[in-house]
Amino acid sequence: MENKNIFNESGIIITIVLISIPIIIASIILVSKAYALLNRYIKKKNAEKFKEYVKGLGADEIQKLEQRKRELAFTLSNNELGSEVLPLDAKGLINNITEIESIRFIEQKKKGQPRPYIEPQLTKLILWYLGCATFWLLFGTTMGEYLGIKFVAPDVDHYSWLSFGRLRPVHTNAVFWGWASLAMMGLAYYVIPRVSNVPIASIKTGYRSLILINASVVIGSICLMAGLNNGGGEYREYVWPVMALFGIGVFISLLNFLKTIARRTTKEIYVSNWYIISAMMFLLVIAIVAYWPTWQNGLGETIVQGYYMHQGVGMWFMLFTLGLMYYFLPQQLNKPIYSYSLGILAFWAQILFYTLIGTHHFIFSAIPWWLQTIAIVGSVGMVIPVVAGTTNFIMTFKGSWHKLSASYTLPFYLIGIVFYFTGSLQGTAEAFRFTNLVWHFTDFTVAHSHLTMYGIICFMLWGFIYTIVPRLTGKEPPQIFVGAHFWLALIGLLFYTFPLMYGSTLRGLMWMEGKPFIDSVEMMAPYWLWRAIGGSLMWLSHILFAYNFYVMVRNKEDMEIPTSPTDILKAKQELDEQALTN
Repeated sequence: MENKNIFNESGIIITIVLISIPIIIASIILVSKAYALLNRYIKKKNAEKFKEYVKGLGADEIQKLEQRKRELAFTLSNNELGSEVLPLDAKGLINNITEIESIRFIEQKKKGQPRPYIEPQLTKLILWYLGCATFWLLFGTTMGEYLGIKFVAPDVDHYSWLSFGRLRPVHTNAVFWGWASLAMMGLAYYVIPRVSNVPIASIKTGYRSLILINASVVIGSICLMAGLNNGGGEYREYVWPVMALFGIGVFISLLNFLKTIARRTTKEIYVSNWYIISAMMFLLVIAIVAYWPTWQNGLGETIVQGYYMHQGVGMWFMLFTLGLMYYFLPQQLNKPIYSYSLGILAFWAQILFYTLIGTHHFIFSAIPWWLQTIAIVGSVGMVIPVVAGTTNFIMTFKGSWHKLSASYTLPFYLIGIVFYFTGSLQGTAEAFRFTNLVWHFTDFTVAHSHLTMYGIICFMLWGFIYTIVPRLTGKEPPQIFVGAHFWLALIGLLFYTFPLMYGSTLRGLMWMEGKPFIDSVEMMAPYWLWRAIGGSLMWLSHILFAYNFYVMVRNKEDMEIPTSPTDILKAKQELDEQALTN
């Protein structure tokens, strides 16, 4: 066999480039940190000189500063050329004359509001969850970025560990169990104590759960790259010991949450806790059913796969995230949820209908026709919880739409709600027999899964994280970067999904007409290019999100030397007080 230099392989080159990007970024951060340390040292020296200057101020200098302070404090009354009489305009030509609109390239948004006291230990735990989630988002979507490139250039590599069959489950499982799951649980450690009005039962249990879940994703990713997998279907590629670690991590946090809720000082159990606790209970049931060995063969395994795959999305991610939305949305809008009853209706309707729809992925298969029909009926029934939930959220926005323009978090909420409605109902439409015949086995299902898991879950989680972290750390992200993150993610998602849906429809129709398979592959090439472009924009948005998260959690205090007379005098007063106390 001919020995080839692996560095001549396109796949290796692309991999090195992808790996070098975070290394370059890390190097830039290292240099900037070194520069910041040097700058901080210089500022410290200047601050010491300033203290000596302030201590040595004489009476004449203080008098001059006081005089200058009075001069700077003087302002015009803005009525020198007019009177106290309000302007009267019978024609209505004068309007909003008291408002001054300045032209800005980037509109300033409102800062996060300070919240009541939160335990430092709990704050640290939540930030660890969200920090690990951010890492898995970058890792998982970097794998996805490379997979998107492989669609455009399928021969970029010829190595088993870089093959699509191995990298694709690494991508999906990392973003499922690493990013979204850890982010949801970290946010739950904030929400459940707040709505129960008691401290969390055990901080240590939260860390144990964090370690177990991270371990499962690390070990699972290594196993998948090495070719060791369950082979049982989509999203359950992890072998059972790996998934057991994840399940144990969720189980002990579930007990932790139940103990917290049991100690609540409020009579009612708020609807957020209904959703969150139910989602965790469903996940454990789903995982046990999916990995139980008795029915892991033939049609039984196919039916279980449909159940597991769809319940994982709907009864774990969707149910959990909706529970978080029922807390964060009313709190951000400073008003109660529109209808508590609609929330309960959506909750029970989702449990009733969503648990029936798994086999709509296997229409026209050997699965009994009646079971396929039940899945289609359940899919149509999902209109009830989706419409109820969307109505509840949109009506909560009623009267507060003006807050969107002044908030950098609410747009994430709104986009998540919009995709919750459109993406979920698109899933209902896909379940019908004709549409299933056209779209099944095409990239349309890939587009749909990204509209839901990315458009709903990710946008909602980002909105919640941008809401909560500034309250925990007191640091706001750069608003221009938050805006760039939002638009890159949204535009990238649209570039990714719309061309895929259009091209996949054409492809399905070609199959139904009996045209050669290879013709449909060639036809999809430009749509896969759009997929790669959209995926690249989404990936760039994740890098911006990671930077924003870093800014919100970093421990850095800028030293500012006073320059105005007022600040100089205030600094002298503080130094004099320190001298007296010492």
